[in-house]
Amino acid sequence: MSDVEVTSDPAKPGHYNLRLYVAGQTPKSLAAISNLKSICEEHLAGMYTIEVIDILTSPQLAAGDQILAVPTLVRRLPPPIKRIIGNLSDTERVLVGLDIRPGEPPAS
Repeated sequence: MSDVEVTSDPAKPGHYNLRLYVAGQTPKSLAAISNLKSICEEHLAGMYTIEVIDILTSPQLAAGDQILAVPTLVRRLPPPIKRIIGNLSDTERVLVGLDIRPGEPPAS
């Protein structure tokens, strides 16, 4: 399961490149995917790419990003790289982890 959802031009300044690592179709994994999509649509509309990586089928990708627990969200762009572990149900924690202020457009 390596799904990519692109909502704008990834080369644009201010674009968020997010990679979510999960382990199969577990309730935690599905919740993390759903929560991430909701947060991105509300706070990053048109400014993000989500790539979902199942470590059961692509373990080499997890090793490359040093993933120790799942689900883990990795913000690859804009720099610096950031990681958030968990099902992403705490919107405030996710926004802080991604450096997004609620109600404000993302920095360009």
